[in-house]
Amino acid sequence: MMFIHSCVTAGRLVLTRSLIRFQRQKGSPDMALPPPRPDTTALITGASSGIGAALARRLAARGHGVTLVARRRDRIVELARRLSERYGVRAEALPCDLLDPVAREELPGRVNDLGLRVSVLVNNAGVASGGDFTDQDPCHEIDMVRLNCEALLGLTSAYAPGFEKRPGAVLIVASASGFAPIPRQATYAATKAFALSLAEALHFELRPAGTSVTALCPGPVSTEIADGSPTLRNLFAHAPRFAVISADRCAAAAIRGLEKNKRVVVPNPAIRTASFFSRNTPHRVLLPATRMFYRM
Repeated sequence: MMFIHSCVTAGRLVLTRSLIRFQRQKGSPDMALPPPRPDTTALITGASSGIGAALARRLAARGHGVTLVARRRDRIVELARRLSERYGVRAEALPCDLLDPVAREELPGRVNDLGLRVSVLVNNAGVASGGDFTDQDPCHEIDMVRLNCEALLGLTSAYAPGFEKRPGAVLIVASASGFAPIPRQATYAATKAFALSLAEALHFELRPAGTSVTALCPGPVSTEIADGSPTLRNLFAHAPRFAVISADRCAAAAIRGLEKNKRVVVPNPAIRTASFFSRNTPHRVLLPATRMFYRM
């Protein structure tokens, strides 16, 4: 059986390489971030800290106006002030609880009221959990699905039709956890698999219109996401140093990938290698090995 699986995997690699060569021969147009304009903005969710704040800094440094969205008003207001002063861009702060369907539906209108058009959409907001599924708070797990999946889908649906008419860019922050099921991070990995699948499909759907869509799939990143979970804190504490990267390094790789319209960006070489094996290893082999790694 392992021999047969190896043959199938090799066949997939050959087919993938052939398709890539075919696309290049067709002369598919190169994508790029839309140029910054006075009336356009990069809408970034989960912008109060971590990867979201780092992405805001990177985009502002390139001259893009930014609209920062998060629940913590004081943080995004302060970040907007600093970005405006340092880079001379228009930086807006729009406090919003994306778990609230009404607030989420009103968000595009609030951006329009500022006289701005979203040319870059960064779906970064998300939460995580760790530990045995039966030990988790069901309300928190459900909210995770609503934020990591429902809010992501809602905002992307709001702006994707416009990107078919006027090219833009969409960055969906998924995770290397989305490449395969992970015991003790069952719900989180499932939500990131949703985000990854959505991004990969939209990458091809919106490409003819000239819109870039990229899934960012980092491994461990030094952010606040693990603060609420002792299990996640323990995992980060015991992760090899080469496997953990800074939020700024992660953001830099994401922007480069989005500019080149890469379908998937895994910013850490070590995690990139691990992700390749997780995608191509039978789950009956992968799951026990993963379970041992997450035994905390």
